Amino acid sequence: MISSIRSVKKSKKAIVICSIILFFFFTISILAPWISPHDPIQVNLLQKLSPPSWEYPLGTDHLGRCNLSRILHGARVSLGFASLIFISSLGIGLLVGTFAGYKGGWVDVLLMRFCEGVMAFPNLVLVLGIVGLLGPGLWQVVLALTMVQWVYYARMIRGMVVSMKEQNFITAARISGSSTSKIIRTHLIPNIIPPIVVMGTLEMGWAIMDISALSFLGLGIQPPTPEWGAMIHEGKGFIRSHPELMLYPGLMILFVVISFNILGESLSEHFGVKSRN
Repeated sequence: MISSIRSVKKSKKAIVICSIILFFFFTISILAPWISPHDPIQVNLLQKLSPPSWEYPLGTDHLGRCNLSRILHGARVSLGFASLIFISSLGIGLLVGTFAGYKGGWVDVLLMRFCEGVMAFPNLVLVLGIVGLLGPGLWQVVLALTMVQWVYYARMIRGMVVSMKEQNFITAARISGSSTSKIIRTHLIPNIIPPIVVMGTLEMGWAIMDISALSFLGLGIQPPTPEWGAMIHEGKGFIRSHPELMLYPGLMILFVVISFNILGESLSEHFGVKSRN
């Protein structure tokens, strides 16, 4: 009993701390144009590789661009597009999973076999293949990640709908004459939103990692737009003389991803939602 209480308190503390950290990162990403000390893409070769100073709190990169300004604007790209991937993937997954789970029959079998076929391949391999066909670019990465990640939401939502549609309150709604769309809209979806939010919290970390990895490989965001993965790629040529060019964006990715994962794992204890492997 005591250990259970301690576990609950520890979980609540982790949720509060991670929420504060993520709120801070989202805030600076929104306010980046107003709080950045310099233009993040302005080149000043006279100031290249400058050490930290009052004018450049985190120094400058190999082109004389302000590191702090680029990190702040990079947060807009990483967090903003990760959120876009989450929303678009969830929308498709919610539509497909709810329809397949409630309809059942050959429709359910066909859609779920397709999802299982997609899930049989490593996530990043599929994304690399799609981006290879579409060409490099941030919007191509967003499209590729959305095309791959919606299947995880669809599978989870379908399972919840199948287990829920035979419960008494759904049966009562059918008997009372409620239409299928009304049952889905007012009874099913409100009951599956909490675990979906938990899964989305866990998936946000994956999305940020994937965006950064593809940008590091040169397939995502293209210069001179700042993005954390692209900044690591640009700084790798100076890893011996100026490792901070890779360290600063790397730490941002680390803090954000760990915060999302801890928050998601803490929330999942209340809903029994598992992250994907």
